[in-house]
Amino acid sequence: MTHRDQLVEAWKKVHGDSKVLERSEVNRVAEEAGLKEPNQNFLSKLRVGRNQFSIANYGQALQIMPQAKWGDQYRKPKAIDAREVQHETAVKKVSEEVSFVPSPDPNYVKAGYFTELVRIINSGMFIPTFITGLSGMGKTKEVFEAAAKSKRELIRVNITIETDEDDLLGHYTLKDGETVWEDGPVIVAMERGAILLLDEIDLASNKIMCLQPVLEGGDIFLKKINRLVKPAPGFNIIATANTKGKGSEDGRFIGTNILNEAFLDRFPLTFEQDYPNATTEKKIITKILANYEVKDETFVDHLVQWTDVIRRTYDDGGIDEIISTRRLVNICNSYMVFRDKMKAIEFSINRFDEDTKNGFMDLWSKVDPAATPETDEEPAEEAKEE
Repeated sequence: MTHRDQLVEAWKKVHGDSKVLERSEVNRVAEEAGLKEPNQNFLSKLRVGRNQFSIANYGQALQIMPQAKWGDQYRKPKAIDAREVQHETAVKKVSEEVSFVPSPDPNYVKAGYFTELVRIINSGMFIPTFITGLSGMGKTKEVFEAAAKSKRELIRVNITIETDEDDLLGHYTLKDGETVWEDGPVIVAMERGAILLLDEIDLASNKIMCLQPVLEGGDIFLKKINRLVKPAPGFNIIATANTKGKGSEDGRFIGTNILNEAFLDRFPLTFEQDYPNATTEKKIITKILANYEVKDETFVDHLVQWTDVIRRTYDDGGIDEIISTRRLVNICNSYMVFRDKMKAIEFSINRFDEDTKNGFMDLWSKVDPAATPETDEEPAEEAKEE
């Protein structure tokens, strides 16, 4: 009996053949059985997830190759048709009854490349699209709203530097004590003909390269379970990023990475998004306030003027920070909580350094000379009672 077989037998005696173990637990099994720790090559064949190992498919994973004969390296290997390959692994799939069609936001105001995205989605063509722009512009929001408008399913994946093939394509997991395969979001989107949103894709490492065949619109072969996946009609990919995949030149978006040029080249379309114009932002702010049955055109005008001056100064290189559309919405929501405009603005810009925050507050006092901290009526009444 080989060292590997001895380890597997010891594993079965202690944990059975369905339990998934971590590396430290596997080493402990080997130590208690008086065996050497398994090498990386052996463990890689049992890997079912990040630092997770299983012997459920031990026989399949460790198929013993016949001893090589002299001259074998010169013989042409027999071609294998992936379509004929079968897999017996149990697969955990998303129910067809589950809908990934996003609900439309009644308060959404068309902005950015919303119209273009609707046309792309409705075309049914496979045209991977890359949307780049500063944070808080509404890039992700417009993708959701375009999918809602088109009544198409959308599956969102938030990319980080830790995102790998297991996260995207699928991995083994435990269900009712058994090891089963669970499709990743990319596979689910492909088979359902959904829109795949790769959010913050410039945070990815080179592990994202596993999507190369998917970005080409072709099939992808899941080697871990010997399964060929074909994209259903309508499947498409949209990615969002704060950079163009070349890293953050000014250091503003720490953590973003330089993406492989071959990967970026597989996106035929790139949209460079800017913040909405003043008219559009007025509509956005007005709708937010209307949710609370508040109509304050003066406040809306002041917010837009204030933001416009800050952005022009930022574009000229005068300051390092900017007020995004998202922050304007946050200011409005904060105003409805505290009923104090100055307090709402102050709390929303406290994240900036002291000089920037003071500069923004000073600018607000110039845009709205009458601005003063407003007194909350409820606490005032309580004070009178005391």
